Amino acid sequence: MTTAGSRADQRRFRRTLTFWLRPAFVLRVLNRFQRVAGFDRAIALASSAFTALIPLVILFGAVFPSGDARGANRIIARYGLTGDGAQAVRDVLAPAGGTSTEISVVGVCLLVVATLSFSRGVQRLFERTWELKPLSVRNTINDLTWIVGVVAYVAASWSVHAWLATGRVQIPANLVVVPISALFLAWSGRVLTARRIQWSGLAPFAILGSVLLAACLTIGAVYLPHLFSSYATRYGVVGAVLAMISALFVLMVAIVAATAVGREVSDELDRIRRGERPPEDEVRQEWNALVKEARLRTQTLRERIDHSRHRDKTTRPSP
Repeated sequence: MTTAGSRADQRRFRRTLTFWLRPAFVLRVLNRFQRVAGFDRAIALASSAFTALIPLVILFGAVFPSGDARGANRIIARYGLTGDGAQAVRDVLAPAGGTSTEISVVGVCLLVVATLSFSRGVQRLFERTWELKPLSVRNTINDLTWIVGVVAYVAASWSVHAWLATGRVQIPANLVVVPISALFLAWSGRVLTARRIQWSGLAPFAILGSVLLAACLTIGAVYLPHLFSSYATRYGVVGAVLAMISALFVLMVAIVAATAVGREVSDELDRIRRGERPPEDEVRQEWNALVKEARLRTQTLRERIDHSRHRDKTTRPSP
């Protein structure tokens, strides 16, 4: 009985996996990622996120005594940075000695412009992925609301990691943050699109995005110390900037990929609810055609290799 049930579960799992990874669906996801210019958009988002990060840290240091140092020290402690890497992070996230960090109207305006640039970049990502009419500056209030939400999300995430500090990788903390990240990502889609996307449509993106963020944080905890140290040793403070942008780029690629996959999964679920699920034989035919094409290409490649070897033997001069 148990064996029969486990076999049925395995067959069900294979059918589900085959359905969601079938060639037609994967091609739609790749096409969606290409249409939003995934890598270019990730670079733009990483750059604007970094541009907004530095003023925020300096403003935090102006409001709270030694706040800029605390921000740098928390990053150093989180990723176990030492030597040149740790010093480069301190130099980037702390103002130069003797420099005044008093808040001014111009400084606040520049901070708002930098953060709005980041929020509108994320807003355009949602609008392009879900093919919505651009709102641009008409969505400024929602953009400012989202910025406050970003600060609250980062604070909550850091608090969880500080509470569940169990070494550098902190897998338990990353798992606890997953539902928080999912809620934040879904809320981001609602706010930045002026509630034009339903919660159900954002759920696949939020779930996948939160899992990818947790994976990036886990892998980054292992790789970032080496990245910071090597870049700082070669390029000094500029190396820390390059390392931060590289880390942000990976995070933004994960977010952009999650939006592309989430949109296609949401559309597929809508089709299934309308009764438009492709029949089992159609899915099987797609896989059979893919396997047949792969075998044909492999056979053609082998024939070319054999022909090339035979030609070399016939044209090789005899001793």
